[in-house]
Amino acid sequence: MSALFNQLLDRYLGHLNEGIIKGWLTEMLPEVVGFFWAVVLAIAVYVIGVRVIRVVISIVTKPMELRRVEKGVIQFTRSCLRILLYAALILIILQLFGVQTSSVAAAIASVGLTAGLALQGSLSNFAGGVLILLLHPFVVGDYIIEDTHGNEGHVSEITIFYTKLRTPDNKIIVIPNGVLANNSLTNATMSDRRRIDLVVSIGYQDDIRKAKGILLDIAAVEDRCLSDEPVQVFVNDLGDSAVELGMRFWVATDDYWAVRWKTLEEIKNQFDAEGITIPYNQMDVHLVAADGK
Repeated sequence: MSALFNQLLDRYLGHLNEGIIKGWLTEMLPEVVGFFWAVVLAIAVYVIGVRVIRVVISIVTKPMELRRVEKGVIQFTRSCLRILLYAALILIILQLFGVQTSSVAAAIASVGLTAGLALQGSLSNFAGGVLILLLHPFVVGDYIIEDTHGNEGHVSEITIFYTKLRTPDNKIIVIPNGVLANNSLTNATMSDRRRIDLVVSIGYQDDIRKAKGILLDIAAVEDRCLSDEPVQVFVNDLGDSAVELGMRFWVATDDYWAVRWKTLEEIKNQFDAEGITIPYNQMDVHLVAADGK
């Protein structure tokens, strides 16, 4: 009797489990298959979308390049388009998984308000980038000096939130646009010419006229010195232990550093050849005996 009961119980539980599994598969299989195809379709949409975004950005920026629009404007436009188009692509992919656009828009609005309060600095940087492109305090390729922190270099890229500088030793400095838009900076290459200002010290025993003549001769033989601007050589100051001579002349901006370095070297060589001393700081100590002698 017990054995018969156990057989009937096993048969009943087997049919019960089989029915539960079939029901579960019947309900879940369409959803699993649908989700699988949604994933496949989302991957396909993403791959195609990325290529479409590249094409759209190229279509928009290529005419700007042909018209020789400022490079910074092109970079800024490319960054904005990339963010907007990728955001649209994400919304399209979310719709494939059944997410309603209205729900996403409401969530974005809510998150955007919160993020806007939390990311005021980023919004300030965005506004700073717009101001930089509108007012043109500098363009890509200019050499600027950010006065607040002393960062300097050639402008290599202007993006939505940041400007990148490349230093002479090939380092990259990333500065928020808000800092550059709201603080003073020096643009060393906006003009096509720069003035070289040098101060050279000579001893009080040296001939001032002779030293001034040497400086004038050095400027006269420098072919990169602009002839339409006068060369100025003058007594700049009478120091504690030296007479300071000032020298000013103009060169093309691209020649500034090369001419400056060469001129300093020539001054040292010519002064040594003519016996004119370049004094260094020194102190004379006089010892007085106790009896005053």
